[in-house]
Amino acid sequence: MGMPIKIQSDLPAKEILEKENIFVMDETRAVHQDIRPVNILILNLMPLKEDTELQLLRSLSNTPLQVDVSFLNMKSHASKNTRASHLNKFYEKFDDLKQRHFDGMIITGAPVEQMEFEDVDYWSELIQVMDWTDRHVTSTIFLCWAAQAALYHFYGIQKRMLPRKMFGLFWHHVQNRKVPLVRGFDDVFLAPHSRHTEVSMDDVEKCREITVLAKSDEAGFYLGMADEGRKIFVMGHPEYDRVTIDEEYKRDKEKGLDIQLPKHYYKDDNPEIKPNLVWRAHANNLYTNWLNYYVYQTTPYDLDGTPFSG
Repeated sequence: MGMPIKIQSDLPAKEILEKENIFVMDETRAVHQDIRPVNILILNLMPLKEDTELQLLRSLSNTPLQVDVSFLNMKSHASKNTRASHLNKFYEKFDDLKQRHFDGMIITGAPVEQMEFEDVDYWSELIQVMDWTDRHVTSTIFLCWAAQAALYHFYGIQKRMLPRKMFGLFWHHVQNRKVPLVRGFDDVFLAPHSRHTEVSMDDVEKCREITVLAKSDEAGFYLGMADEGRKIFVMGHPEYDRVTIDEEYKRDKEKGLDIQLPKHYYKDDNPEIKPNLVWRAHANNLYTNWLNYYVYQTTPYDLDGTPFSG
């Protein structure tokens, strides 16, 4: 059994994780543990915050490390899909934690990709957070839209609209196999994508600072890193659970949107057949490698007493 994830004792995801036999510990018990925990901050920009909490906590639960998780949301954005009471209770604001250091951070995707970056209401706050990670976080994973935002902010790489949504499950090829982030990956692996925009593979490959670790003939750039793993870019949604794409598809259908069937997802392309979960092992492998090789082994022991060398 792995070491626990530590979260607030009444976070709704706790009960679900426990039913899945994932070892969750609340703050009261964790105080008595002597092992150095790994402090992870999650900036959750997804609309259905509780679903994303559960998916990410599940992904972080597969290592022998004790993972202490804090959640952050943007003060410059009012969330419409998550109860204010949930946000007030479980989420912190950037001003309240920007003096702290974290071993790792995950910045999630957001449903704003069809807007220009500068038109997103929390863009200036997000830039502050991204710049802050350079000095306060050992390694940051930028997921989906956040990966596009980071590539634009740090390297000037533009996103572009796709003619049709990149939606479904796609095969990816591992590049640079010796890099620890892809240790244990198969040559080809599946991962979900759900996005209306992309960054060009050419632009990414031209950027000297970025090492490409996985790409897809059909879906393009999937995984890369910069700054020796201090920044990690994931263009898809490895954290999605079995039915996330199914729910997105059916929700868009109900709204009468022009949404195509997700690719390579339903057996025989039949939305009535329960989809197979065929990407979880690689998703877990990605997060475990990240925690082991980029977060835990490279962090000074006393987080707050050790300023990062510039």
